[in-house]
Amino acid sequence: MSAPSPAKGPPQRVVLEGRYARLEPLAQQHAADLYTAATVPDAAQRFAYLPVHPPESVEALEGWIAGQQGLADPILFAVVDKASGRAGGWQQLMRIVPEHGVIEIGYVYWGPKLARTRVATEALYLHARYVFDDLGYRRFEWKCNERNEPSKSAARRFGFQFEGVFRQHMIVKSENRDTAWFAMLDGDWPRLRAEYERWLDPSNFDADGLQKTKLRTS
Repeated sequence: MSAPSPAKGPPQRVVLEGRYARLEPLAQQHAADLYTAATVPDAAQRFAYLPVHPPESVEALEGWIAGQQGLADPILFAVVDKASGRAGGWQQLMRIVPEHGVIEIGYVYWGPKLARTRVATEALYLHARYVFDDLGYRRFEWKCNERNEPSKSAARRFGFQFEGVFRQHMIVKSENRDTAWFAMLDGDWPRLRAEYERWLDPSNFDADGLQKTKLRTS
């Protein structure tokens, strides 16, 4: 059996362009848009399983962004809807282990204008493509609170396979967290990439941007 090829190194703060979404390294210019996306009527529900609470002000969000910009792990990206030019959420690459070719997407927050849209799906695709095609990683992980049913459903829809539950894996917001683990592998990626590209093709959407066929990753 041949040895696995090493990854090409850690991810960088690069802009990743798609047809509907653009991932930009998180910066102060995103603060106002992200504050709007995060301070919505159901914010408490949307942040329930994230390790932070909704931002109290644009200034507080700017301070948080400033604290993230010098970090090599995690690296946060703003998700920009190319149609509006506005950032509507964020996601990060984290727990980066180049020597083993393992990386995780996490801390995903897609505001109400992004959630369940082709922009959000393409944002996930852009990171997966970067991780596998550009960086040569072997394993792309998704982890969430075991009680977070929407996140688990999203992981499965995106093509991550469930691998088990780590009991009392973390303490988040002063509570024990059992963590559900999901992953996709480099061997899975060619099939998943082809399906993402089929689904994201403009011919799969009507004039209102609604899908004609579902993403079929299983």
